[in-house]
Amino acid sequence: MQLPVFTDCLWFENSWQETLMRALMKITQTPGESNKNVYHNEHQAVIDACRKGDSKAQFQLYRLYAKAMYNTCLRITGNTALAEDALQETFLTAFQRLESYRGESAFGVWLKHIAVNTAINQSRKWQKELLTGEETTDIPEETEEPDESLPLKIVLVQQAISQLPDGFRVVFSPYALEGYEHSEIAEILGISVSTSKTQYNRAKAKLRDILRQQRNDW
Repeated sequence: MQLPVFTDCLWFENSWQETLMRALMKITQTPGESNKNVYHNEHQAVIDACRKGDSKAQFQLYRLYAKAMYNTCLRITGNTALAEDALQETFLTAFQRLESYRGESAFGVWLKHIAVNTAINQSRKWQKELLTGEETTDIPEETEEPDESLPLKIVLVQQAISQLPDGFRVVFSPYALEGYEHSEIAEILGISVSTSKTQYNRAKAKLRDILRQQRNDW
């Protein structure tokens, strides 16, 4: 089944703005437990029809969730072509595994998990050399007070994240934006938890540098 690709997806939806605001808290604060929202499933009838092989229902389900899943993939890959590939693979995988969806969480949560894993794996294939080697020393978690002089505006943060090196973003985005834990990211990427934390802390430092530079360029 060839699925259409939404290449005109808006980067800024209300949910994306809220996600970025949550990310800002992680940029300037010591990481804590993530909050994974649980949503009510509103499309069970469509899902049930998809399980019966209804192609119209499959396309309807794709239309319902493609924009959000594409944005998730784009935030992780930072590359429209990779995000489009990841989106296609996400839905193909979801349709193949639909019987495994038990309704224990919202369908969007289940689908997003597939999308994040797929996007990370797409990035991993593309930039394998960026995450090689194990770190033997953890970088200490930062506990300094937030730098309130930084104009942490949503647009600036979005631009800054897009400028992160691929090896940083593939860890930063799932942790700060998608609510994944380092243990989960490490398992998906085939790295140690220590390496995931190190990459995340380096990404935070790099992000601060980019934001400061943006401020100086005003």
